[in-house]
Amino acid sequence: MSDSPAPLADPHIVFDPIEGRRDIVVLGSTGSIGTQAIDLVLRNPDRFRVTALSAAGGHVELLAEQARRLRVRTVAVARESAVPALREALGARYGAGEPLPEILAGPDAATELAASECHTVLNGITGSIGLAPTLAALTAGRTLALANKESLIVGGPLVKAVAKPGQIIPVDSEHAALFQALAAGTRADVRKLVVTASGGPFRGRTKADLARVTPKDALAHPTWAMGPVITVNSATLVNKGLEVIEAHLLYDIPFEHIEVVVHPQSYVHSMVEFKDGSTLAQATPPDMRGPIALGLGWPERVPDAAPAFDWTKASTWEFFPLDGEAFPSVGLARHVGALGGTAPAVFNAANEECVDAFLAGRLPFNGIMETVTAVVEEAGHDRPRTREDGASGGAEGTSLTVADVLEAETWARARARETAAKFSDVRQPSEEQPAEARA
Repeated sequence: MSDSPAPLADPHIVFDPIEGRRDIVVLGSTGSIGTQAIDLVLRNPDRFRVTALSAAGGHVELLAEQARRLRVRTVAVARESAVPALREALGARYGAGEPLPEILAGPDAATELAASECHTVLNGITGSIGLAPTLAALTAGRTLALANKESLIVGGPLVKAVAKPGQIIPVDSEHAALFQALAAGTRADVRKLVVTASGGPFRGRTKADLARVTPKDALAHPTWAMGPVITVNSATLVNKGLEVIEAHLLYDIPFEHIEVVVHPQSYVHSMVEFKDGSTLAQATPPDMRGPIALGLGWPERVPDAAPAFDWTKASTWEFFPLDGEAFPSVGLARHVGALGGTAPAVFNAANEECVDAFLAGRLPFNGIMETVTAVVEEAGHDRPRTREDGASGGAEGTSLTVADVLEAETWARARARETAAKFSDVRQPSEEQPAEARA
């Protein structure tokens, strides 16, 4: 493992300490990451000021309340149809004569905010639609607190082409843990990265056991409270596969030196093993406010951002090897990550379609990865190709373009829907049937 190229996320690079308040733009403000970030900002008004918010537009009342409490300059929604309701909600919360924030609307609104004047952009958008805002923030020279892993997964070469070393501060709990542990040594000292997984709600079950689990079972995560897509990804361990690709891209560590281990308690968020045999683990109780504070405040830490352990109480921490037969998603993610190009985009898009089908009762749980695997395999023959001559308008240093990614995603979604349709006659287990009986 050489010392070049420089990692995208490098804890050794310090741009500037906090001087006064940092201006923050929060993308995806009504989601889990966004709401927790706003809670952190409101508890630390001397450190942070939110200047702009963006959301999809499904929760305009919450968005309006956030805008009022933070006194932001601009509010953006992806759905133009949400503007009248948002304007009404803002008017109901602001006093007579108070200026309302500017409203941006449309699919490019978040991208416009990402390039606006600020210190840090927190990208908490879910899905690959976060790619354009990620690129806009990096191109504009903003520090990017990245919670939107999909933008890095599907657009890795594009992101690497525009990001300065250390410009990205990861907000995922696993990558924030690696970021901190890597500060203890140089990249040449690293033997391997160990990414921890809770194991989700189905830890210990065999592939046969998983054949009849229901969406209700999959959404019952034992540790984290997340949105439905991310929760199902945790149940299939697709999220861990995506995190392996993300770790490779962020820290420029080869796939063969990135390991996944199951840790049910979710206390140790990831580890770095150094070549002298030492392993450094970053550990906190499960709480995303710690990684968010790291993303917004680095290189300084935010006091009491999240709870700490009570070391006067006994606790047990367990670690188990990953069952690759029951959960083949990590191995498949390594494969598409090594292929590069649009292969990760195909993997991610096909998975999103399959999760939707599973939640709607059209696809059995094991059918998610069976379908994604089939689409990935077919993509090697029939998917749209990236341009190899570098003359397609891609970012400097890569022939991949945003158009390539979007085209590959469109193809993968269509093929995933078609492939998943063969499972439509598979009777889904009743939600009323006890999980123990189904297993």
